[in-house]
Amino acid sequence: MNVKKINRMRRAKRSRLNIREAGKISLIVHKTPKHMYAQIISADGSRVLVDASTLQLGVKTNLKYTGNIEAAAKVGRLIAQKAKELGLYDVVFDRSGFRYHGRVKALADAAREIGLNF
Repeated sequence: MNVKKINRMRRAKRSRLNIREAGKISLIVHKTPKHMYAQIISADGSRVLVDASTLQLGVKTNLKYTGNIEAAAKVGRLIAQKAKELGLYDVVFDRSGFRYHGRVKALADAAREIGLNF
């Protein structure tokens, strides 16, 4: 593993300990250079309640590229809409050790616009 990934995993481990102690439903974000993924996980971590990614046809259409801020915002809006349909409004944001800027921030802001509370 390279140093960059080791540092990201260290940050993720530290934040996930706090999330586990809180015992709340969490919105987990993962990104690759080409795609963006988001899942809402149950409080005990046993089930995926809602998911969205740039691989889904509803998100992928009308996008020039799936690895940019516009695509991340679309994923954020979609996951927030799906969560609202299930009655989920309060979640804990788990950025998986990624720094809170760019695509991660765009996804979070779009989800907040629709009505998710972090």
